Order: sequence, then C-alpha cells, then structure tokens
Amino acid sequence: MAAASDRRMRGFNRWMKHHGVECSDALLLSAENGDSYRSLSISVKALCDLKVGDIVATIPKQSCLTVRTSAASSLVEEAQLGGNLGLVVALMYEKSLGPQSKWFQYLQILPPFEPIPLLWSLSEIDSLLTGTELHKLNPEFFTADEYIAAKSLVASRSFQVDEYHGSGMVPLADLFNHKTAAEDVHFTSVSSSSESDTESGNGKRNADDENDGDDEPISPQLETEFSGGSDLELSPNSGNESTYLEMIIVRDVKAGTEVFNTYGSLGNAALLHRYGFTEPDNPFDILNLDLDIVEQWSLSLFSCRHSRKRMSVWRRLEYSGCVSEDSEYFEISYDGEPQVELLVLLYIMLLPDEEFHELDLALSATGKVKETPSLCLLGKERFLSAEDSEASKKLLLTRGVRQALLSLADARESLYGPKSLDDDIKSFTESSHITDPKLYHSLTLRISERRIIERLRSFASSGAGILRTAFGTRKRRRVEGI
Repeated sequence: MAAASDRRMRGFNRWMKHHGVECSDALLLSAENGDSYRSLSISVKALCDLKVGDIVATIPKQSCLTVRTSAASSLVEEAQLGGNLGLVVALMYEKSLGPQSKWFQYLQILPPFEPIPLLWSLSEIDSLLTGTELHKLNPEFFTADEYIAAKSLVASRSFQVDEYHGSGMVPLADLFNHKTAAEDVHFTSVSSSSESDTESGNGKRNADDENDGDDEPISPQLETEFSGGSDLELSPNSGNESTYLEMIIVRDVKAGTEVFNTYGSLGNAALLHRYGFTEPDNPFDILNLDLDIVEQWSLSLFSCRHSRKRMSVWRRLEYSGCVSEDSEYFEISYDGEPQVELLVLLYIMLLPDEEFHELDLALSATGKVKETPSLCLLGKERFLSAEDSEASKKLLLTRGVRQALLSLADARESLYGPKSLDDDIKSFTESSHITDPKLYHSLTLRISERRIIERLRSFASSGAGILRTAFGTRKRRRVEGI
C-alpha cells in the first residue's frame, strides 16, 4: 500500500512539472493510507518557516479541469449544461478516459468520492443523524453512482477559477486541508502580462457558494473549444482574464507544521454536508429551531385561535424567522443566545389578553405600536437602535419567556432520540475518525448541537448575556443541498 501511494504521488509530481504547475520546495506533499473512503490521505506541510507574502504555488488555468479545458467541452456546451452540473459531467468524462485523460495522474490521487451524508444509506442517516440539522436530507435525490461520486468531488473540491472558466478542479490547490478561521494560504489569480494580483474567489472551495448555478446554461457567446495539452495560451474569447493562479501565504507558518486553507467560517452541519468531516468545538456551530416547534408549544398551552391571532400580529410587526426552501426557523448561536425575533414572538404569545388587544388595536388603527412602556419595545426599530436595543431585549426576557425557552429546548432535545448527551459523549470517546468516520463525525455534530441546547437552557435560566439580532444579512444559514 505504501509503495502504491508513493508511486501515485511521484506520478502526480511529474504531472505537475509537465503541465507547468509550480510547487514551492518549501512544501512537502505528504501522503498516507487514508480511511475506508480515501485511497490516499494527503496533507501539505512546511519544510521551513513561511512568511506572509510567500508564493508557494503557481497553477496555470489550463491545468485546471474545467468545462472549458475538458475533452468533453463541446459535448457539455452543446447540451447547455452550466455551473457545477457541467463540471460534474466533464469530470466523469475525464475519469472514463483513464490514462488517456490529460488529468489522469491528478485523478489518481483523488478519493473515488467524498463521504458526504447524501451518499449515506437511509439506515445510516436514521441511526447516526437523528435530530441533527442534516436528518432532513434526501439521499435518494441522485441515482447514478458515477454521477454521485463525481458530484461529491465537485461539491467538496472545486474552486471558482474565473468568469470565463467558471468553477473547476484545481490540482495542488485542493490538497490543502481546511481549518476553520485559520487560513495560512490564500487562492488568488495573477496576470502573466501585468503580474497584478486579482482575487479568484476568496480562498474557499467553490462549494461554499449558496448557488452553484446547476440550472444555468452556458452563454452562447462564451462557447469555444480548447486544444488541450499543456498549452498555457487562453482562447481569444477569454478577454483579459489572467492565465495563472497562485497560492500565497497569508500567515506565518513554522517549519514542520501543516499549511491550511479555509473553506469559510462554517459550522459542523455545513462542513459535514459539503465536505464529509467535522471539527470538535467549532465556534461557528449554530442550532436551528423550527417555527413548527414553536407553534406546537403554543398549541399545547393556548387555543388555535389564540396562537393564530398572535402569530398574525407578529407578522404585521414585520418579523419573521430565517427562511430556507419551505421551512422557517430561528437560529440559536454557539453561546446559546436565540434570535430576537424568537423572543418577540414568545413575548407576544404570552401577553395578557388586555395588553394584546391594545397592541392589536394600535396596529389596526395606525400600523404602529402604541408608545406605551409595555408595547413600544416590540417595534423592530428599537432593536436597530444602539441606544434602545439592550434595554428592550432585557424587557423581553420575562419569566414566561424564559420558561418558554426551556420548554422549546426540551422539545428540540427530544428529536435526538432516547440516548442522552452523556451517551453520545461516551460513544464519541470510543469512536475513531479512521475506522468509522461516519459515526465519529455524526457524533461530533450531535454533541455540538446538544451542547448549544444546554447553553440555551442556561441562558433561559439566567436571562444573562447579550442577545444578537438577526436583522439584515445572516451569514450562517440552514444547510442547502449540493
């Protein structure tokens, strides 16, 4: 096995040299036998100290596997397959060519597929991901094995090269492992004529984009064929796009340590869904609490009419939760702090009938919240005002709202099944990311989410902490499908 992995790495090194991919002598590409999903586990380590600004790799765009550079270019474009869908087909085609493919030695060092949950069996999803954010994914969406395998590679490894090439597989660049909020190396584009740096994406793999453009056809004016081979000249239709990509050190790295890229500030649900792994104690983890759970809580205490009228007033005040596809939900931060929108909804649900009637009349008559101490705090503008925000948030945390948060925490916890958090922690300590990666990473996700629930309970019990508002753009969303 060691001899085979060494042979593949030597082949890849020869391939890079032949195709103009320059890798700094300061880097060591280290290959080891991986887990059951990977033929090779590759990391990039520094052989000497690296300083900010050091260029550690130069990658010609013609060496990237894109729809434009693939031997399947004309077929993909005739079928008008755009975005990542076209790249998936191009990758499948190149793999089918075997040694005849321009990228054969590069494809040899890639895993056959990435172990993302969409490739797990139904029984594995039900047993390992119950209650987590990923339990709602449908693994039967894809049916062709080869398409699924190629799709998983594109979803986890592709970069946005430029407007002309679109997304593509970038040899060498995709070998740097991820570390959350700890980027050592950055992915950029440089012109061969002016040598002026321009951003190519933001150093993240392309799967971090919310929309991969699968349904967008390639524009007819961009249609052209590449001759292939190691020629570095771009098509005349490519305009002034640069011809090289570079990996530049953005943080000093000590000799002997691994050099990391980052795929973005992602929580474990997104990491597992898109890339097939998780990180313990990930500070970007969040927990989503579905609006359905809040509605069920309200119906357990009040009549349907009561719940419906209070929800209507909440909407008329222009509040809503986060929306993803057909679901609406509230985010609970890593520290256990709920969105203000949830607190306002709970506050309105629990208002005494007299105060609610006053609020309803004020909205019906003027469309505004009447300026009374008990009701004016519900106006959204107060939470956007630095002067009034914190005082208003504290007023929302009545005894009833805190008790409601505890009830919602219990309801969310119940989704994980009969096993306790301690049971999950015990199973995690006995698991291995090498021998059973699915169990290991699913437990990491479950434990992280359940610890956020614990923090939500602490927050509800004490009412302390600074509440965050989710007005405006939210950076962390419910995980989207690939």
